[in-house]
Amino acid sequence: MSEKNLKTPDTEASSSTEYSLNDDRRVRVLTPGAMVAKRFFRNRLALVGMVMLIAMFLFSFVGGFISPYDENQQFYTYEYQSKQYAGVVRNDDFRYLVADDQEFGSTTQAYFLLYYNNTSGEEDFSFEDKDIAYDAVFEGTDFYSVYSDGTLLAMAFKDIVNSDDTDLSFLVKWGALKAYTNGETSFEAEGTDYTMDEDGNIGLADGTIVGYISRFVVTATENGVAISRQFKEELDEAITNDETEFVFTDEDGTTSTYEVSYEAFTDSWTVNQETETYVYDSYASPSRAHWLGTDRNGMDMLTRLMYGGRVSLVIGFIVVFIAGLLGIILGGISGYFGGWVDNLIMRIVDVFWCIPSTPLMIILGAAMDAMNVDPQIRMLYLMLLLGFLSWPSVARLVRGQILSLREQEFMAAAEACGIRSSRRIFRHLIPNVMPQLIVSCTMMLGSTIITEATLSFLGLGVKFPFASWGNIINDVNSTYVMTNYWFIWIPAGVCLLITVLGFNFVGDGLRDAFDPKMKR
Repeated sequence: MSEKNLKTPDTEASSSTEYSLNDDRRVRVLTPGAMVAKRFFRNRLALVGMVMLIAMFLFSFVGGFISPYDENQQFYTYEYQSKQYAGVVRNDDFRYLVADDQEFGSTTQAYFLLYYNNTSGEEDFSFEDKDIAYDAVFEGTDFYSVYSDGTLLAMAFKDIVNSDDTDLSFLVKWGALKAYTNGETSFEAEGTDYTMDEDGNIGLADGTIVGYISRFVVTATENGVAISRQFKEELDEAITNDETEFVFTDEDGTTSTYEVSYEAFTDSWTVNQETETYVYDSYASPSRAHWLGTDRNGMDMLTRLMYGGRVSLVIGFIVVFIAGLLGIILGGISGYFGGWVDNLIMRIVDVFWCIPSTPLMIILGAAMDAMNVDPQIRMLYLMLLLGFLSWPSVARLVRGQILSLREQEFMAAAEACGIRSSRRIFRHLIPNVMPQLIVSCTMMLGSTIITEATLSFLGLGVKFPFASWGNIINDVNSTYVMTNYWFIWIPAGVCLLITVLGFNFVGDGLRDAFDPKMKR
């Protein structure tokens, strides 16, 4: 029996399971896309970048829905702040009070002061204004009565009469000042007897105090706030004793501490009060309620980071989409047709390369600030501007790739089949450029996010109340905040770092996956 006729049962079984060469079960061939994916997922650095991007996308787009706070929700707290309560001026200039139904205008007052300066200060004098003669009678230190034809017209004084409850008449104030400057203990006015003590208190015969005399003028900072006489007297005493702080208890028994500071430039005093104020919970430290604290506007930093990631990522993708669309169209037309079309488009690209993008953005940002452009519209302008300035690099890449592809055999076959030019460009050439475009756009995403963050940091990009990682870092505009409130700017910087690194790692991985020879 010949050897070729000798077959064992195992041999027969194995021969019966052999596959033909055209059987798909014999050889498993991966598609080009599967080969790219396989090489990409073998790249550990690319996988790390993918994980980083997935984490940032989940943080930005899902985190906002999970957060218990809104993007612009502000938080408040009570804290003690030193606020100006009153201003105090020592009156060293003459003031004037005109009697009822009399006239003593500003011009006449100026003549009075002019003639007064020509005297020794403690004597009578006369002056004229508009052919009317006036007699200034010295009544006491820094106090004059002004007569005309024997009629009392007005008085000039530096010590001020303050009334307690009811406004005192001209004659009462005149009698009080005359008695006070001459050291008298009583005076009579309008048929009523008044008493006067050495502290300047004006009283009735029954002991009721109706007013007092002081050279200090105390004015409340806020309208509608009435300053009591007791407060003025204690404040006067504190200023006289050169005290910088005094404690005052009002009629309701509330005790408050006031700080008194002298302003040499204006020769006045400022009275500040420590008050409990309902204010923004600014720069609150990290806590259970706010894991990353709050910013200067009292907003939750973690929530702002989440919404800021949305804005930065969306701007990056839209800018790359605009740049990619313009670059593919113009680069494809330029590379395919060549000749004068290529020269025209490439010269336009050269012009765009020469545009100083940063100064242009600064000018446009300042213009939008001056016109008070709505922050949402401003964000749209920012995306259009960045996209319009970024397309030349994509156009050059597409043109270069198409110049090398248009002479290959498959393009000659497409032309021989009568396929129109637009179809040859967008159905045959552009798909062959897509691997390089994907890598380029992935790299561009990272740089676009950095550009947006830089513009927002400079105050030229996304504006409040919208958040972006750039304008979050912009809140740290002083050395004190930067050194003491790390939770404001470090998390936003870390988010930027992770996102840009992730895009770069993925871009490198895609480049190596599409063209393995690049690694050799």
